[in-house]
Amino acid sequence: MGAAEVEKVSALVPHLLGIPHKKIWVDYDEEADVLYVNFKRPSRADDSELTDDDVIIRREKGEVVGMTFLNAAKRFGTKSRA
Repeated sequence: MGAAEVEKVSALVPHLLGIPHKKIWVDYDEEADVLYVNFKRPSRADDSELTDDDVIIRREKGEVVGMTFLNAAKRFGTKSRA
């Protein structure tokens, strides 16, 4: 990881500290352009909601356990690392 990547990750720290969850897992499927953010592992969502801006909010017993961002790179204007 180069200095530019370290700087990008470091810029996320204030945002991550503001999230009310102590543990966060993030996975990105580049081929599908889907970003998965999980707040609990394992999570067994029993309900989900698709928002108007293509975010799937997953809940377990009413608690948000994860979010799925469809078209993540396209939506946030980032380019793949390929």
